[in-house]
Amino acid sequence: MTTKRSKTDNKVAGEVREKVRYTDEELQEFKALINEKLAQARSDYEDLRAIVTHSQSNDTEDTSPTFKVMEEGASALSKEESGQLALRQHKFIQSLEMALVRIENKTYGICRETGKLIPKERLRLVPHATLSVEAKNKRE
Repeated sequence: MTTKRSKTDNKVAGEVREKVRYTDEELQEFKALINEKLAQARSDYEDLRAIVTHSQSNDTEDTSPTFKVMEEGASALSKEESGQLALRQHKFIQSLEMALVRIENKTYGICRETGKLIPKERLRLVPHATLSVEAKNKRE
């Protein structure tokens, strides 16, 4: 049995064809969500950078001699952890910015491995996702 389909018809033998991209309205909703997360991420990043560089500190912490080895160790560890968090935050910011580019290109929400739409629920939780859960699980 063969089915005919015109170029403008979205139905094949009474079935609705699978959606291949999000509508412009849906993309604008995601854009607003991403811009919100981006503003928060940038703020958090600046806070972490300030901790690492002591840019908000006017004390003599780095210049005064101290004999409190435990405090120095904890301080160094905290600085190192903050540095790692800052790097992760920077990477997150870049991922969000790339998601905005995909929105402009109208390719946002399309799994880069399967070509299928990533569910809205996943994109609301992980707005920078480029893989569906199915594709991500195959990689692990």
